[in-house]
Formats: sequence, structure tokens, C-alpha cells
Amino acid sequence: MSLMKSLLGAAAATALSVTAVLADGPALVFDLGGKFDRSFNEAAFNGAQRWAEETGGEYREIELQSDAQREQALRRLAEAGSNPVVMAGFAFGSVLDTIAPDYPETTFVIIDSVVDQPNVQSIIFQEHEGSFLVGMLAGMASETGVVGFVGGMDIPLISRFGCGYAQGVVAANPDATVIANMTGTTPAAWNDPVRGGELTRGQIAQGADVVYAAAGGTGVGVLQTAADEGILSIGVDSNQNGIHPGQVLTSMLKRVDVAVYNAFTAGDEIETGVTVLGLAEDGVGYALDENNAELITPEMQEAVDAAREQIIAGEIVVHNFSDDGTCPVAMQ
Repeated sequence: MSLMKSLLGAAAATALSVTAVLADGPALVFDLGGKFDRSFNEAAFNGAQRWAEETGGEYREIELQSDAQREQALRRLAEAGSNPVVMAGFAFGSVLDTIAPDYPETTFVIIDSVVDQPNVQSIIFQEHEGSFLVGMLAGMASETGVVGFVGGMDIPLISRFGCGYAQGVVAANPDATVIANMTGTTPAAWNDPVRGGELTRGQIAQGADVVYAAAGGTGVGVLQTAADEGILSIGVDSNQNGIHPGQVLTSMLKRVDVAVYNAFTAGDEIETGVTVLGLAEDGVGYALDENNAELITPEMQEAVDAAREQIIAGEIVVHNFSDDGTCPVAMQ
């Protein structure tokens, strides 16, 4: 059984106790929204849990309550001897760039951002590739020819999801329309299921019958509203098919769990630098299980699996929004 040390409780915003921390072993810092967001953070948690269960090892964890705690959390863990220190989320980037040189003996791992320091491993995913596949499924499943996308914080990372999705939709149905909305411009956009539901209802009013959520905890509201309104949704990061069985078309899997598991397993032998995980590395993909098996026909699966192989082979090139800030497919 894993022994987890939670350094920040809901009321412990500034009072971290170094003496409460084990002297060594890996650590994981979740982004805002908490480890049970059913999406990005929970995928990270699942990877840490898998490592603990398989090895009997122990790890520390921190759930942030505010942006102001990022630097404090990383410094406390490094000073306590945790190694490696893994953090889930691009928002740690600037803080990590500042503090990493202060702890040259600590290896830091950041997911979704690139920090150019000699003791940092940066892990980034090819979300546009996985989103292309679920976009194809949306284009084939839609009966109205109108599909939606609800993003979290309005940043290039999330636009990468949306643009890849739109390309997949039109690859399957060139006449389809893609409606896209972002939830907000602050970190609060990751944990606003009410707003996610409002945006979903607005897209349904415009004819959308499949909506893809790439919005962390906000996406729970998207999936709930889609189920309530009798349309299909698409989950993200973790396999969210089981949240509303039979009404979640699929989930775009972003293997944050694998990234955390691999980091914990490597320990102080982690190779620093940039690691890129796409379809070829099984870093992204789509979920097929008993909860959505009746929604994905053999023809749909065959088409998407063929596209996957073509992307890996370079025969289909999915445009990466982050390369130039543009998308070849117009979204409303």
C-alpha cells in the first residue's frame, strides 16, 4: 500500500511542514482543479498510484489551492529531498525555470511545457494527433453535420486540441461545421462545470449533436449536459467513457499517467531534455471499451485505425496549431 504525504490541505495555503515529508522518493504536484478532476490531474494521479501499487514505493503529493503556491510547493519538495519532482501542467513553467537552478541535485519533470534547464525533463504531447482521430469519429457519428468543441483556458495548447479535432471532423465529413468555444482566460477555466454546461447548451442550440471537451474539470459539465440533452460527447485525457455510458462517443486519451509512471520508475536516472509523445509512442489515442462499443461501428473503427497508421507513417500530416498559431479548418 502506498504511503502518500499530502503537503497542502485546503486550509494549509502557506504552512508547509518540511518535517512532515519523507526524506527521499518521488513527488507529484497537481495543477488547480485537484487530483480527482476525472481528467488531466486524475490521469497523473493514476500513474503515480500504478507505480506505488507495483513497487510498494512511497511518494509525496501536493494539491494546489492557488497559483501562489506553485513556487512554495516545488521548493519545499526539493528541500525535503524528493526526487524526481513531477508537476502536471504548463502553468508551472515560469516558476520552474526560476527555481530549478537553485536545486541542481533535484530532477524536475514538467508535463505540457518546455523548460530549458539541465535538471529538467519536459514532456509534451501531440494532442492534435489524438484529437484528429476523435474528430473523425465525431464527423462520422454526427447526424446533423454540426459538432462542437469546448476548450478550457484560451491558450495555444488547447487550440491545438481544437484544431486537430476540426481537421479530423472534416476529413470524415467535408461538409461538417465545427463550433468552438473557450471557457475563459484564467486558470479558473479548468474548473467551471457550470460554464461548460452553458457553452454546451449554446452549441446544441446551433445544431451540434457531438461535443468534444478539452477543459479539465469544466469538461464534466460538458459531458453531463450532453447526456441530459440526449447528444453525444467526447471526453479527454483520462478515459471518461464510463461517466455516462452509452452517451460518451469516445475519449481522447492523453497518457499523462504513463508520463508520471515512467518518471517515478526512472527515479534519478531520468533523461533530461524534451520528450515528445504522440501516436507513434502511444502517448495519445482514443478509448474503446464496453461503455462505447455500441457507438463505434466496425467501419468507424477501421477508418480511424487506418488514419492512425497513416499519421504515424507521415501520409497524413495533422497541422499543429502551436507551430504558427493558425488552423487550416475554420471554426465558428
